[in-house]
Amino acid sequence: MVKIALGLWISGVVYAVFSMVPAVEGLGYLVRIAFFHIPVAWVAVLAFFLSAGWSVQYLRTREIQYDRKSAVAAALGLLFCLLATISGAIFAKLTWGAYWNWDPRQTTIFILLLIYGAYLVLRASIQDEEERARISAVYALLSSLTVPFLVFIIPRFYFSLHPEPVLNKVGKLEMNVVMLYVLLAAVGACTVLFWQLFECIVHNKQRSV
Repeated sequence: MVKIALGLWISGVVYAVFSMVPAVEGLGYLVRIAFFHIPVAWVAVLAFFLSAGWSVQYLRTREIQYDRKSAVAAALGLLFCLLATISGAIFAKLTWGAYWNWDPRQTTIFILLLIYGAYLVLRASIQDEEERARISAVYALLSSLTVPFLVFIIPRFYFSLHPEPVLNKVGKLEMNVVMLYVLLAAVGACTVLFWQLFECIVHNKQRSV
């Protein structure tokens, strides 16, 4: 039932993006890419912080279930981060003429991909379960400290071709009501999709143990 509802929700969001979102000055209808780019970027950040939270839980309790949850959240975060990178590259090609320009936001998200890609490599290189869980927890916790700097802070210190986010530099909301509601619906759908994937993977891991 939840999967059907989520499918209808996502379908409704896609329909709304292509039928209700108006063109904006300077970007035209290319702004519609943002309604896919922003939600997956948001979920990536959420997943990385959840991974850190479960890492803390593991270090406190030494219960292996929290290590598994942390690892799944980090892996899904990396996937959604990759989707954000790809959608951003498509937008860059259509607006700037090249998929990759080493724009500050492209550079910082690339660094984030490297950090969490290294996390998965680290886990794969350690055979002992307890040692892997302990080292991975510390790595995930430290990595999460870089997320706000790489996503929100550092890009603002440099000139960027990247359009202003929903909230601009002075904290003012610059988006008409229809676009805002569609964006919130897209973010909500992407978040629920992440959670469904997360629970499914964790459940399968628990069954295979």
